[in-house]
Amino acid sequence: MEKERLKTPDWKKWGPYLSDRQWGTVREDYSPDGQAWTYTTHEMAYSKAWRWGEEGIGGFADKRQHLCFALSFWNKKDPILKERLFGLNNYEGNHGEDVKELYYYLDSSPTHSYMKMLYKYPHAAFPYEQLRAENKKRGRLEPEFELLDTGIFDKDEYFDIFIEYAKSDMEDIFVRITAYNRGPHAAPLHIIPTAWFRNTWSWGTDEYKPLMMSSNEGHIIIQHRDLGGDWGLYGDETDMHLYCDNETNVRRFYGIEKPGYYKDGVQEFIVNGNAQAINYQQGTKVALNYERMVPGGGSTTVRLRLSRTCTGSPFRDYDQVFEDRIRETDEFYDELQKDITDADQRLVQRQGFAGMLWNKQLYIYNVEDWLKGDPGQPAPPPQRLKGRNHEWFHLKNSNIISMPDKWEYPWYAAWDLAFHCIIFALIDVDFAKHQLLLLTHDWYMHPNGQLPAYEWVFSDANPPVHAWAAYRVYEIEKAMNGGKGDHAFLETVFHKLLLNFTWWVNRKDAEGNNIFEGGFLGMDNIGVFDRNTQLPDGGRLEQADGTSWMAMYSLNLMRIALELSITNPVYQDMANKFFEHFLHIAAAMANMGTGTDGLWDNEDEFFYDTVRMPGDYSVRMRMRSMVGLIPLFAVEVIDDECLQALPEFAKRLKWLLDNRPDLAALVSRWHEMGSDQKHLLSLLRGHRVKRILYRMLDETEFLSDHGIRSLSKVYEQHPFQFQVDGQLLSVKYTPGESPVPLFGGNSNWRGPIWMPMNFLIIEALQRFHHYYGDDFKIEYPTHSGKLRTLSEIGDELSMRLAKLFLRDEKGRRAVFGNNDKMQHDPHFRDYVLFFEYFDGDSGKGLGASHQTGWTGLVSKLIFLQKWSALIKAHKTQGQ
Repeated sequence: MEKERLKTPDWKKWGPYLSDRQWGTVREDYSPDGQAWTYTTHEMAYSKAWRWGEEGIGGFADKRQHLCFALSFWNKKDPILKERLFGLNNYEGNHGEDVKELYYYLDSSPTHSYMKMLYKYPHAAFPYEQLRAENKKRGRLEPEFELLDTGIFDKDEYFDIFIEYAKSDMEDIFVRITAYNRGPHAAPLHIIPTAWFRNTWSWGTDEYKPLMMSSNEGHIIIQHRDLGGDWGLYGDETDMHLYCDNETNVRRFYGIEKPGYYKDGVQEFIVNGNAQAINYQQGTKVALNYERMVPGGGSTTVRLRLSRTCTGSPFRDYDQVFEDRIRETDEFYDELQKDITDADQRLVQRQGFAGMLWNKQLYIYNVEDWLKGDPGQPAPPPQRLKGRNHEWFHLKNSNIISMPDKWEYPWYAAWDLAFHCIIFALIDVDFAKHQLLLLTHDWYMHPNGQLPAYEWVFSDANPPVHAWAAYRVYEIEKAMNGGKGDHAFLETVFHKLLLNFTWWVNRKDAEGNNIFEGGFLGMDNIGVFDRNTQLPDGGRLEQADGTSWMAMYSLNLMRIALELSITNPVYQDMANKFFEHFLHIAAAMANMGTGTDGLWDNEDEFFYDTVRMPGDYSVRMRMRSMVGLIPLFAVEVIDDECLQALPEFAKRLKWLLDNRPDLAALVSRWHEMGSDQKHLLSLLRGHRVKRILYRMLDETEFLSDHGIRSLSKVYEQHPFQFQVDGQLLSVKYTPGESPVPLFGGNSNWRGPIWMPMNFLIIEALQRFHHYYGDDFKIEYPTHSGKLRTLSEIGDELSMRLAKLFLRDEKGRRAVFGNNDKMQHDPHFRDYVLFFEYFDGDSGKGLGASHQTGWTGLVSKLIFLQKWSALIKAHKTQGQ
């Protein structure tokens, strides 16, 4: 049933499209100096109308966010309603921005026909100031002070509040809120379902103002010109409907005595008893107040329905709809997981998918309007016109997009999104393709061909993984469709990526020598100094990772062109172009005809960045980090059948290699085919593969119990040091949070495990194995004396990564660290958090706690072998 719904886009018209945090974002920042974190704050949020989006707990909305719905709570002790998730801004947390709540995304069907999340709410007053004060006084060498650390959950005096949605039809949504009192004593709880319109009328561009009002039958009538007729919000009996307007409280912020029922009216009425703050008849925001005394160990449930089609009793089919949607969601995932027999693997994977689906958000950002200001509002400071993102005047975004984390990263990031799409391809391939195409549209992509990086600095350079993701999504769909791929999608994205590839070549290859300087490339503090800044004395950083990403990009585009050539021979010429470009990058990295030292170090047998000084003097940065492993990613295997099927490509390829035998010898023994007549394209021949893996698979360097570290552990006792401009800089292996504020908020690349890089390493090992076969074996782990094929090593790494989340023989999940409550409490231990990255020694989750974006890749790893086998089988059949 769910698969049938996926064929009807309107089934996804309503979904979890609110942000978890709108305050502190670039979009809502109208300051002269770009101080987004302080321009709007958590304290301001309940009284300020947002310009570019809406936030809420467990939020649900239509895809244009005309009508929003979310939950608020009050325990009669907090000074404010619990309307939004609390966290620290970048200046308050000892490791940067940090949400300080306990919530879990537990389930969702791909069309959001059924959704479920959990919010844990203490009986005692929420410790806002304790969390702020304790984290403020802690330094970067100390752990973050979390909500559980306050002791507020120690006696189980809290509510588990489950929020569920079930669609009866595309425009008929049932809501169920069930609060369990986990404590021994009765406790009060206000459950406050709230609906409101996104404010589109206060900015001077559209004066239309929608309306909510009470009906004679006891439900709420919702009228909006863009929602298609009247809607109704139906709820279990409550004392009254509390109306106000989704408008800024100008009395509170500006001292303007203007009559009105402002956005914070519900808060004022329930918490402060201000009866004058509420309109009891109509408004643009409405709340239903359910005040309950929940017995110890007991529960209470609130039922609602949001519908355009309801007739008769609103809850007539309520239980049946929930039962049907839960059963259909189970059936969808049962089919997907039919080859997974382990219950814990199924649980982790399903919650990973749920997190991906819950982290969708309507992202609205018109840079021109944002810079100039709105006609109905005071003009912003003129210096903004030359401030953040002013080069992106063309950018007009307004789409449902997969976010990395709707609280800590409530905006898209180009390379994060590429990894997200690999996971989405398994459950909703049309959404995955739409996301990849979205960033290539004219209202996203810069006219010069650059893809927007992320909201804080659109002009930054993320690793160019868009082509890789597009082809992987294409392969996954092809495997699921019995060998039939979406050529139209592949062709469309290919043409747009030609512009992006040209931007990289023109902007990031300063000397035109095929050595690239991409900046920090998403790995904030991986280097000894800021890789985004000009080096002293006019020096230039030639990057092993930047150059390798471009080699990978060339091979990705070549592979796409080859696939398109099967039905349209004209693409063979484009395949030749990217094949040749790859060869020149490979030559530059290995000092083939460039007149430079290259990026491969023959003494250490590892790839390093090089500082190129004026006068052609260079210094090699001999620090073993993820930078030196990224050359593994640039690998492709061409079957001999492919060359026979594409004669023009084969003819040009043969001419090039016959006339440049030096290049042919560099990338592979071209005329000595691998297993089953395959040709290898790689920056590494067999010897260099072995030498890099010798380092990578050494447990005293990169290999941990839970994956590949981002920095060699040898720098724990002996930090890497480098002198520049009279200053001695050093980098030390740090398995957990960053000890320095350098180049990033809460992220650290100096030791922790990052899921996306590990995923690409595993894919690279599989492709190398596809060429070398079972006879090519590596010692794993290094110094163990045990030999494994590259495929077996990839499987071993997959399992190490999966063990971050799966229970071990003692019932513990590495991701929870030493937190005994999370490890053993029956109301915690099976609710998994998908963190941004992981401690390089213990595997404890670190950084953003709900970043089921690229960390959701674990859902792919859990049955990686299944999909690899399918792709391989259909690829062989297709040729």
